[in-house]
Amino acid sequence: MTMNLSWIDDFNALAATGNFSRAADERHMTQPAFSRRIRALEEWLGAELFDRRSQPARVTEVGEWFRVVAQELQVRVAAMPGEARAVAEASSTTLRFAATHALSFTFLPPWLRALETRASMGPIQLVSDVQQKCEGLLAQSEVHFMLAHAHTSVRSGLDDASYPSLVVGSDQLVPVSAPDDDGLPLHRLEGGTTGAIVHLLGYSQESGLGRILRSLKGPAIERLHHQYVLTAHLASVLRTVALDGRGLAWLPKLLVGDDLERGRLVVAASAEWQVDLDIRLYRHRSRAGDAAEGFWAAAQTSTAQRHHP
Repeated sequence: MTMNLSWIDDFNALAATGNFSRAADERHMTQPAFSRRIRALEEWLGAELFDRRSQPARVTEVGEWFRVVAQELQVRVAAMPGEARAVAEASSTTLRFAATHALSFTFLPPWLRALETRASMGPIQLVSDVQQKCEGLLAQSEVHFMLAHAHTSVRSGLDDASYPSLVVGSDQLVPVSAPDDDGLPLHRLEGGTTGAIVHLLGYSQESGLGRILRSLKGPAIERLHHQYVLTAHLASVLRTVALDGRGLAWLPKLLVGDDLERGRLVVAASAEWQVDLDIRLYRHRSRAGDAAEGFWAAAQTSTAQRHHP
């Protein structure tokens, strides 16, 4: 007979209550089937784990020993996938990144190109998503690194969990609007202070840029006469709608710099409404493979030289 790891969960369910019927319900099976599984575990061990003469059933001395061994075994089994990935990554040259959409096609490509002069880089696997999803991928060890906008006054879940990070660049959230025929903004933020309703394009809750904007400018925005005509996860979507003249949006300068230069968008508020941003690279707390560690060292060196040329 071969040990079935699911028998450990059967054992734990019965040990918790001593009631076969209740434990069977918890394990989503009939009581006779559950009893056969407990008996099979005992036959495999060659000893009884429960004294069935008492009600509720009492864990025997062997059962108490098995409880400790079973907990250790479950911890060991739970750690195996991560250990297997670590072994595989030790020789892997692939770097796995998560990056927010806006940075994926603005900051990331030239930044990686510059780092290639400092470190040998193999294949790169990139996931582009909203910041909330990117943070989850890093927390679940699905990626080595995560790149996102940040602000020193607005902590993210990764900051709260003390993930190592580097400031690798800078950006700015700028309130912009499509221009009218005279080149002035169709939607001016200051208009909301004089009684006119200003139409805003906003970020959804999943957006990291939205989290920063709400934290730093939310109260001031709420004091304006305003109406949100559209909300979206992505800055790129808000850019498209802003270009169509639907409203005012706070967009990263890296994303709309060319639009501003060409006059397709114009700044729609005074400088006090702009928000300076960091671009921050986060990494997982545990050691990664040689390729990932080499990349992190190169990023650290580049950051130090940028701050102290």
